[in-house]
Amino acid sequence: MPPAEIRTDLKNLTQEQLVRFVESLGQPAFRGRQILAWIYRPGVTEFEQMTDLAREFRSVLATSARMSRFAEALVERSGDGAVKFAFRLEDGAVIESVLIPEEDRNTLCVSSQVGCAMGCTFCLTGAMGFRRNLTTAEIVNQVCAVRDWMRKEARTPLTNIVFMGMGEPLANFDNLLDAISILTEQRGLDFSNRRITVSTCGLVPQMHRLGEETDVNLAVSLHAVDDAVRSRLMPVNRTYPIAELVETCRTYRQKRRKRIMFEYTLLEGVNDSDADARRLAALLADVPCKINLLAVNPVADSTVRSPGAERVLRFQEILRNQGYTVFIRQSRGEDISAACGQLAGQGWDPDRAENLAVETTEGKREGEN
Repeated sequence: MPPAEIRTDLKNLTQEQLVRFVESLGQPAFRGRQILAWIYRPGVTEFEQMTDLAREFRSVLATSARMSRFAEALVERSGDGAVKFAFRLEDGAVIESVLIPEEDRNTLCVSSQVGCAMGCTFCLTGAMGFRRNLTTAEIVNQVCAVRDWMRKEARTPLTNIVFMGMGEPLANFDNLLDAISILTEQRGLDFSNRRITVSTCGLVPQMHRLGEETDVNLAVSLHAVDDAVRSRLMPVNRTYPIAELVETCRTYRQKRRKRIMFEYTLLEGVNDSDADARRLAALLADVPCKINLLAVNPVADSTVRSPGAERVLRFQEILRNQGYTVFIRQSRGEDISAACGQLAGQGWDPDRAENLAVETTEGKREGEN
């Protein structure tokens, strides 16, 4: 059998791309749709399991294609219920995802890059620098792996996906778009668009494309109300300043009754004053939106400090009095460095890795050959 690196990873392909791939092998288009439905069934790891395909075609697939997966992960459990997963990629890099269970939902925070080029001062991922984009398969496999782990743990299924892990999702736009296609395809992972949120630091051209080409939710990391402060916290502001970013949000293409979520991390003495709250209310006056407040999470070697609970509540009160829907996001997973801004893909210990194998309906375990 040819080595893995020269076989096509079918997890990188959307349904349309998979159809073209099977047609290149002399097969009818419907075979691509059949294969897609098999690929995302829990426990399916071999083409021999695809019993409605001809044996000869399964042999062709085995020599020309593969189905990548994360067979194991480092799993850390927080005292507040959050679970962090570290996955080792084929080139040795490590990425992290975080499961956030709540009473009415299970949300998975997924990564889109190894490291990040945006350089936000309060984010540990940014301190890593940028290494590379994740492939479509590496994005989707985070969801598949955590889904399988949840089946093993007899937990209720995943309900929501947020692109708020390592990296700037819109800087990996094409692979992000293909991953969203697989996530929302009924034969794929079958998530509703309204259950997927993409967060950005404000890459304006890609924001326009996201609104035109998808119907997922948009979250924008704002974190300041004037350019001087935001440029200091988020270097991207020097390219796309606040006025341009907010105008893009105002004209963003989305369905009626949908609202952009603005993320605003509060840093003591930097952006958390009453005046900041009033300026934020004025800034977003013409944008259909909600606001998510979060006290900054501690990051090693950083001088930023978190404001007290009273200051956060006061900030919320001022915005609510101006008619905004304002949430205070509770930090989750801080004790395992899984909270917002703390992901950094720190190392891999094979002795602690958990096997993510699941049973198929035929009783064959994922990972068995």
